[in-house]
Amino acid sequence: MTTRPIRRSGVAWRVAVSVVVVVLLVNGTLRMTDAAWPFGPMSQYAFAPAPDSEVAITRVEGRLADGRRIDLELNPWSSGIRRADVEAQIPQIEARPELLRAVQQGWARRHPTEPPLTELWLCQEWHRLSDRTWQPVRTVTLASWKVDR
Repeated sequence: MTTRPIRRSGVAWRVAVSVVVVVLLVNGTLRMTDAAWPFGPMSQYAFAPAPDSEVAITRVEGRLADGRRIDLELNPWSSGIRRADVEAQIPQIEARPELLRAVQQGWARRHPTEPPLTELWLCQEWHRLSDRTWQPVRTVTLASWKVDR
């Protein structure tokens, strides 16, 4: 089998695509925003917490009309919204808790046989590390919203 050298046009478009990808990655990293995913900050891909630090896990909890309090999974299949999208809006949700309506409506569409949600809470679980050892979890409620009926 013989091979042909790549033509200049082939090299040109490969270089152009590579440059565009690098520019998008650098832009996302410098701006520190996930809005341009997957070209957001490189920190979104992997990190290791310091040996003595805290790790926050954002959750949304809801109370059903039958009184049960449940964890609303933040993913497109369960609530219609990703955890990263909620985390990116934490200051806005704290200021306007009614923004949790998007989670409530998404969950209701995906769980039509469940009792309706009557109240939602935006929470963060703070997991503290001490010398790389997990310490007791501290839960903080950032916002709460009663569903309008």
